[in-house]
Amino acid sequence: MITRRNFLRSALAGAAGLALPITALELLGPRRLRAERYDSSGVRWVFLVDTYKCVGCGLCVKACKQENEIPYDANVTRTWVERYVLTRDNRLFADSPKGARDGFITSRIDLGQGRYQDIKKEDIKKAFFVPKLCNQCENPPCVQVCPVGATYQAADGVVLVDRKWCIGCGYCIMACPYGVRFFHPNYHVAEKCNFCYHRITRGMKSACVDACPFGARQIGNIKDPDDPVTKVIMTERVAVLKEEYGTKPQVYYLGLSKEVR
Repeated sequence: MITRRNFLRSALAGAAGLALPITALELLGPRRLRAERYDSSGVRWVFLVDTYKCVGCGLCVKACKQENEIPYDANVTRTWVERYVLTRDNRLFADSPKGARDGFITSRIDLGQGRYQDIKKEDIKKAFFVPKLCNQCENPPCVQVCPVGATYQAADGVVLVDRKWCIGCGYCIMACPYGVRFFHPNYHVAEKCNFCYHRITRGMKSACVDACPFGARQIGNIKDPDDPVTKVIMTERVAVLKEEYGTKPQVYYLGLSKEVR
């Protein structure tokens, strides 16, 4: 029996054979149509990360996994925390074991493949933590490459994925310059952070924001001049990741160091 997923994959393969651009096949999923009807003209969700406040405890990662059906032990996560260590001889180390789900409980740097690096405290020039998540780009390349409309941008700026409409082609995962997308281990479709859309559209905070005991993560509405997050973005020195790609990320950082990749 032919399934919708197989049918669309075959259709896309045919289009590729005819040298048609994949963007020529614009299909609208039912969730995208509902989102476009949602009146959110007064809302543009943005995120603020204060790297000065992050201690790498990992509570945000745990909360995200539990809230969004991401298998706890799977080595994938919608949000994660990276640790950066710059030594006095200017060697840079960065790691994020299990996305920092369990926090950074040892000073050893995880180099991957079972290898570790011990660094003495007196050799450290600078060390800090950087939470990461989907940047909900103003110009999201993942939306542009999705051939079936399963990845789409809501009117309030959040980029969403319709699990029932995704065919698992992986184009969006390849297109994201921030590496925030992955295949869901159980659903076998593209997955990523959506600011906990089911929560924020009901007046709640994202799960990671609620879980952070230090206020390192905040979400707000950039169209509201009285929003505390908007005030910080408009009045303080903030930065975004990989600005040179022109995607216009909507996750802003306080204290973002030049060493961050």
